[in-house]
Amino acid sequence: MRSSLLDGLGILEMSPEMLALFVGFGLVVGVLFGFFGMGGSFLVTPALLMLDYPAPVAVGSGMAFVFGTAVIATLKHHDLGQVDYKLGVIMITGTTIGIEAGRASVYYLESLGLAGGVISVSYVALLGGVGAMVTRDALNGDGGGGTDHEAADQDLSEYEIPEVAKTIQQTVRIPPMVTLRGDVRVSAWVITAVAFATGLLSGFLGVGGGFIRMPAMIYAIGVPVPVAVGTDLFEIVFSGGLGSYLYGQGGGVNLGIVAPLLFGSALGARIGSAATAVVDADGIKIYFGGMLLIGAVAVGVGEVGSYLGNSTLELVGLVLVIGAAVVVAFAILYTTIVSLRKTRRQATTAVD
Repeated sequence: MRSSLLDGLGILEMSPEMLALFVGFGLVVGVLFGFFGMGGSFLVTPALLMLDYPAPVAVGSGMAFVFGTAVIATLKHHDLGQVDYKLGVIMITGTTIGIEAGRASVYYLESLGLAGGVISVSYVALLGGVGAMVTRDALNGDGGGGTDHEAADQDLSEYEIPEVAKTIQQTVRIPPMVTLRGDVRVSAWVITAVAFATGLLSGFLGVGGGFIRMPAMIYAIGVPVPVAVGTDLFEIVFSGGLGSYLYGQGGGVNLGIVAPLLFGSALGARIGSAATAVVDADGIKIYFGGMLLIGAVAVGVGEVGSYLGNSTLELVGLVLVIGAAVVVAFAILYTTIVSLRKTRRQATTAVD
């Protein structure tokens, strides 16, 4: 019975080494996903492309993995009170349209034989651009572009709204206006525009869109950072579910890939989400930005290797992708342990 089930998922067709790789990669990505509300799912699709999976399968399977991981992480953020369901529901409309447009683009490019190359180049541009922004802001110490987890009991209205978001809120006053958690008031059209743009990325690149949507929710909408993380994950549940269904209809979801990835991420997402309550992420922002930059280089190297037929370059690209995710995940775990020990020592001192 168990063998027939595993065989049906395609897991028995996978070598033990590949199975262990996918489970471990899922664990690492789960930690990143739960902590940042982004920061790992976008690595799955290029990794699958470098393993020579067809573009629709790489994108569709990445989308299915995003869906499963988002469900796990959202439940934890719900427990922490960091999900604005009103904001999430409004964003779903724009995201849905964007995903369908992105999916149609992938299949059109696939028919022309250009999908793999175009998607890889898009990854290099996006990862490099966002990574440069996050790294620059982290080095400047101005808190932009990354996740800054404050004390869990801080009132949401105390979070400072970025100047860009304030300008948008004052300029775009097209009804209906919506009041969000943290006393943020913004036009529903701004929310819908952000959702469409990130939905387009989700459908085209096979990602949850979080590494773009999370900063957009902060800088364009003005949402407090913890709420942006939790609401982003809630929205990804729907965008990932829709994308998985659409790609699944076209045979673009390989359960043999998704199942071991989700097995590993189930634990990782809970760990990463729980870490947001105890870790100040200022020290990790630079690692996150560095991971994006390394990811951009890795995809570029892998694509060049694929174009030249050089298996060594393809392997180097794959190792860089996985290595970048592993380094940041361990940085999160290490910082979490240090924070917990510090809190415990302070509590012991207070008691004494």
